Amino acid sequence: MFTCTINEVELTFETNKTSFSPLSVDKGTLAMLEVADLPQSLTDGDKLLDLGCGYGVVGIYAAKATQAGLCVMSDVSKSCTELAKKNALRNGVLDGVKIVHSDGFAGITDSEFAVILSNPPYHADFKVPKHFIEKGFNRLKVGGVMYMVTKRKDWYRNKLTAIFGGVKVYEIGEYFVFRAEKRGARYANK
Repeated sequence: MFTCTINEVELTFETNKTSFSPLSVDKGTLAMLEVADLPQSLTDGDKLLDLGCGYGVVGIYAAKATQAGLCVMSDVSKSCTELAKKNALRNGVLDGVKIVHSDGFAGITDSEFAVILSNPPYHADFKVPKHFIEKGFNRLKVGGVMYMVTKRKDWYRNKLTAIFGGVKVYEIGEYFVFRAEKRGARYANK
């Protein structure tokens, strides 16, 4: 368990030894949250998706720091979603979040998200982030924004550009944070 402060919001997280970044919030996640500026990105009633939530940092922070109507948090790992529920309760935001055990978008029924944030697994093949980007586009409302953070640049920039029609890339330390806005109902390359 550890306590941290993100943009003046104090949070406490329980983790386990199999959690990603179990001793502190990952620097890539912090870079993504810096770029996303969630208090400014969400208005009252907007929905946010923390895709691949792990033990819940992004979704719990968003629920505490914004006026989001709902923060949906999902992960393929059952132990992660159980930790995320415990951490949402611990941080007083359980009523403002919906935690879903889901392989990508398979178990997520919500759509019309204003913001989707993800720190996808990027040390393997591109199957997972490809799914996140393509299906994420379909779950955003027009004007909605997807943020991703990785240590790889070219593939993500090219894929997000192909789907969204453009992407802004921020380089923060050893990380690349991508911001892509959904401007229409169809993929840009169609």
